[in-house]
Amino acid sequence: MSFTKKIINTDKAPAAVGTYSQGVVHNGVYYFSGQIGLDAKTGELAGSFDSQLENILKNIDALLLSQDLTRENIIKTTIFMTDLSQFGKINEAYTHFFTSPYPARSTVQVSGLPKGAVVEIEVVAAK
Repeated sequence: MSFTKKIINTDKAPAAVGTYSQGVVHNGVYYFSGQIGLDAKTGELAGSFDSQLENILKNIDALLLSQDLTRENIIKTTIFMTDLSQFGKINEAYTHFFTSPYPARSTVQVSGLPKGAVVEIEVVAAK
């Protein structure tokens, strides 16, 4: 039995900022790399927490769309934040981004993120 995976690469979302892929598909499960608040066109990081979060959600939508997926295909998210006091803003954004029932989620506070970002979200989706 051979192992197969497909690499996800789209110009509709920011390019990887390191040695990783935007995502990988294996057995109908889509593992998308964490998104920080980069503007997909300029590659620049947004300034505020709210702006970064808005860009992240737009970038997640772009990644999903590139694979003919929607938000409803997301089964798990992992959120990395440099300041958990902003957690209420995540919950508020979720009420607009997702519909109930919400995907599974983990959230952790970290000491730093790439490019000085204050929040990063990765998603796992399935068809």
